[in-house]
Amino acid sequence: MKYRVLIEQDEDGVFVAQVPALPGCISQGVTREAALANVCEAIAGYVESLRAHGEPIPPAISEEVVEVAV
Repeated sequence: MKYRVLIEQDEDGVFVAQVPALPGCISQGVTREAALANVCEAIAGYVESLRAHGEPIPPAISEEVVEVAV
């Protein structure tokens, strides 16, 4: 499954990754790569918990990135 992950660097230089489709699914890392690896683990745990509790799993996303000349 694919989920949108937003990664931002906070004021302390730590990269924070959050998954809008999965409320509360947030992780962090010292680098973007570490934050992304950590949030992937968080997503897996989140989805596993939803399954264990019989909750619906949010659908995967499909998106395109477009470039606009300005």
